[in-house]
Amino acid sequence: MLPFSRKRRLSRSFGELRPELYRIAWSWCHDDDLAEDLVQDTFLRALEKSAQLKDLDKLRPWLLRIMVNRHTDHFRRKRETVELDDCEPALRSATPCPVEAAERHATVVMVHRAIAMLGDDQRKVVTLVDVGGFSYAEVAEALEIPIGTVMSRLSRARKQLRSQLAPQQVDNPRLRSVK
Repeated sequence: MLPFSRKRRLSRSFGELRPELYRIAWSWCHDDDLAEDLVQDTFLRALEKSAQLKDLDKLRPWLLRIMVNRHTDHFRRKRETVELDDCEPALRSATPCPVEAAERHATVVMVHRAIAMLGDDQRKVVTLVDVGGFSYAEVAEALEIPIGTVMSRLSRARKQLRSQLAPQQVDNPRLRSVK
């Protein structure tokens, strides 16, 4: 049984980390319901195993590790892919201009498709580092791989994304800043 103050801090931290974990989960599966289920399953497992977490300052990478495992377990059982064409990302444009909104939507769809074409290992690394803002060390710890492997997967993923998005850069000025 957790002491009340630790339980309260853990609960508050879950609430703070939930949006970030959801974004990462969604970037892996591209399905709102599945991403929500993955985050909820992560929190449930974390509560069940909370005695294993000795240092609450390491909660973020610990939760990420749990979510990686839950995601892997889910797809081991299910073995199906999610079509990005069925996915309609919620876009919020700073301007009401329909042309800009359509261009932004097209750019987001192209990038999501390019990320979805990456292998699972590369997709996880690129979304954790570039979308989630995790450090290489946190990603290495969460995925239980050496930091050099994180760096090489990230490099290969970025190279593949550049090659997939390069033809569109000519037609789409928003993609010209992709490095």
